Amino acid sequence: MKKMQLSVVLIRMTLAFVFFCIQYTSTAQQPSAPSWAAETAAAKEKRMQWWTHDRFGMFIHWGLYALPARHEWVQNRERITPENYKKYFHYFNPDMFDPAQWAKEAKAAGMKYVVLTTKHHEGFCLWDSKFTDYKVTNTPYKKDLLRSFVEAFRAEGIRVGFYYSLIDWHHPDFVYDGGHPPTPIAKEDREKANAGRNMVRYQEYMRNQITELLTKYGKIDQLFFDFSYAGKGRKEWDSENLLKLVRKLQPDIIVNDRLDLNETTWGWDYKTPEQFMPKEWVKVNGQKVPWETCQTFSGSWGYFRDEYSWKSPEQLVVMLAETVSKGGNLLLNVGPTARGNFDERASERLAALGKWMKFNSPSVYGCTEAPEYFKKPANSILTYNAATKRLYIHVLEWPFKTLLLEGYKDRFKYAQLLQDGSEIRFSTITKSGGHTTETSGENDVMLQLPVQKPNTLVPVIELILE
Repeated sequence: MKKMQLSVVLIRMTLAFVFFCIQYTSTAQQPSAPSWAAETAAAKEKRMQWWTHDRFGMFIHWGLYALPARHEWVQNRERITPENYKKYFHYFNPDMFDPAQWAKEAKAAGMKYVVLTTKHHEGFCLWDSKFTDYKVTNTPYKKDLLRSFVEAFRAEGIRVGFYYSLIDWHHPDFVYDGGHPPTPIAKEDREKANAGRNMVRYQEYMRNQITELLTKYGKIDQLFFDFSYAGKGRKEWDSENLLKLVRKLQPDIIVNDRLDLNETTWGWDYKTPEQFMPKEWVKVNGQKVPWETCQTFSGSWGYFRDEYSWKSPEQLVVMLAETVSKGGNLLLNVGPTARGNFDERASERLAALGKWMKFNSPSVYGCTEAPEYFKKPANSILTYNAATKRLYIHVLEWPFKTLLLEGYKDRFKYAQLLQDGSEIRFSTITKSGGHTTETSGENDVMLQLPVQKPNTLVPVIELILE
């Protein structure tokens, strides 16, 4: 018996040592935060509070690629030479650009913040930068687009964010790689073409432009860098110093995760799954983290005249509800035309979203994943507001007359349709008799629903919790 006890003790000590080593190794692999990035978890939560509350934003991809109207990567996809691509620069003149109208459509759709591509991969800048000639003020349009844009969205109470491409297909110091539109295919030819290109000078260019963006336009709420990949990462971008500059200029800004600093806890504020829906709340090292999925109306980000795989308004509402149900934000993209207006297909969907949000926004703003003890009913999505003690059931397939809530007994005191505030009666008693039988488990609740689906894309049932 003593030998057995001794063996058990030795096993426990061994397991404890192994666990300690794993924990120590994991901790050792996490680079400690530099002094300029030091921040408590509570301070970070407070800094991001508006963002995790608002949940819904507008992404805008706009640049020279709106003229060919064949995808924002058209220069890369079709391997267009700089000389041939320059024609779009010479003809860029968005005479219908009305940022006030853009802001009104975003606000009406229920979007609380916006992120605009100040410079996409093509290198063209939408503001009057002192550090390049490849900018909007040298096109026939002549005016700085950012200033009027920022002023218009702020006037509607919408927070402003900037997208900035780390990649630049135009800059003479950006070193050619396989993803560069005019890159020579043969490796030896590419190396020859790279002679004289200098990423250190390009890093300085980026810092100068980021300084302009974060000092000339007032408070900027969000910054979306894009993106790192094999061969171009933290070393090429000088990511730590770039982020240090951002934090110095705009201490409260929220920054995404594409600077190739993902193994740190301080090099990013949120994760950015793109064009797909995570199966659950995004986690890092087993811990839930802030996240935002950026999605398009169709298959491209920039204006694509002949792209027809547009999502329906109902799909978009479901996407929004599902994102919030997993603790995330949705950044939904619009690609304006070369004349500066929203494609009518985009405006139609924004209007449809707005019609739904007008009545159902309480199921989005301030909401998140529901506690585990609330089992999701059939064909539905749950969102939850801890502050108001409300649970929202987004009903994807309207059932006939009843909806069973398993295990909900004594968990809520009132139910109503969010669309019109009309009461939904419920019972916890098994009834039988005549031609009708209703059965449920001991702790289940049966909602009594109208036969006809309410006239909305996705009906929402609000439960006022105990």
